[in-house]
Amino acid sequence: MNKQDVLDLLKTIKYPGFSRDIVSFGMIDNITVDDNNVSVSLKITTEKDDKKQAVIDTVKNVLQSTNTFDKIDVTLSQEGHTPPHTHQQQAPAGPTPLEGIEHIVAIASGKGGVGKSTVAANIAVALTQKGHKVGLLDLDIYGPSLPTILGFNDNPELTQDKKLIPLNRYGMKVMSFGFISGNDTPAIWRGPLVSRMTEQFFQDVIWGELDYLILDLPPGTGDVQLTLSQKVRMSGAVIVTTPQDIALSDVRKGAEMFRKVQTPVLGVIENMSGLVIEGQISSEKDVKIDIAGVGNVDVDKDGHFEFMVDIFKKGGGVTESERLGVPLLGEIPIDKEIMDSTDNGKPLVLSQPDSPVSHVYVQITDRIHTTLQA
Repeated sequence: MNKQDVLDLLKTIKYPGFSRDIVSFGMIDNITVDDNNVSVSLKITTEKDDKKQAVIDTVKNVLQSTNTFDKIDVTLSQEGHTPPHTHQQQAPAGPTPLEGIEHIVAIASGKGGVGKSTVAANIAVALTQKGHKVGLLDLDIYGPSLPTILGFNDNPELTQDKKLIPLNRYGMKVMSFGFISGNDTPAIWRGPLVSRMTEQFFQDVIWGELDYLILDLPPGTGDVQLTLSQKVRMSGAVIVTTPQDIALSDVRKGAEMFRKVQTPVLGVIENMSGLVIEGQISSEKDVKIDIAGVGNVDVDKDGHFEFMVDIFKKGGGVTESERLGVPLLGEIPIDKEIMDSTDNGKPLVLSQPDSPVSHVYVQITDRIHTTLQA
């Protein structure tokens, strides 16, 4: 049995309380195979000794079950690194998981103005409604919008050791640069400062145990995205777009960036996917409506009618998701209720849970959850 065989075995071991394995959590510091002896060094940052011991015992049991090794040594590496050795394989360097957080999902967009933050907030609330422990982190340092979307702008408290306590809103933990800076204050920062602030939102915020941490990223592929790809292991990214060609071209850039840093793209969401027009005609006679560019519109016996107008174009999200080889998670139409819920600081899945658009948000959320649990 070689080093890769050992690593494959360790991928079958789930971290206690989570559905992810200890390899994907970045807990394998070093593996040494020397004749019939094997040594595994684990990097486990939790302060809970029972979880550490449970992982150690499970690793030993799995290796013993192969009946391959005469000696099995499983240790903890406090520094996260041991000196290189001729017969030693070190786990790949790079982004690391956050202790206690099972899934980190980035909601991204190639360009601004596509409604990404509204989508992120509704997905986070929908996950909370399904009983998950959820955090929502607004990483748009230059233009934080979650304080407005969630309807509050309180200041987070600091612990004695200078750690930030996330605010609680609608049953989830929330943090935004807007809570710290004052949402009306423009941020004019250079790249290194942006990167440092991004790291602090992970290192210096007490997130606790979460099933999901939803990240509302700034548009594009700038300093925040680069810092994330280097420091934090994400479960996946969701890309929000509108149907225009210029937005779709930016989707390709965003998807390529995530794939280069080995973050799976979970799917594409097409926002502003047409405008629903509703109305009623008062007439005692049968009425037929013919709309240019739409065609015949059905009118029911009470005079009600409804039709969709594709303001931008039709099918752009489907085409792009197929080109990227990822699912189209959903198509969200332009709807006045979305605007009203945003202005009122209460996401649509809370303010209008039975609306057709809320159902679309919930379906998108279910698809994301199902993909990550597969």
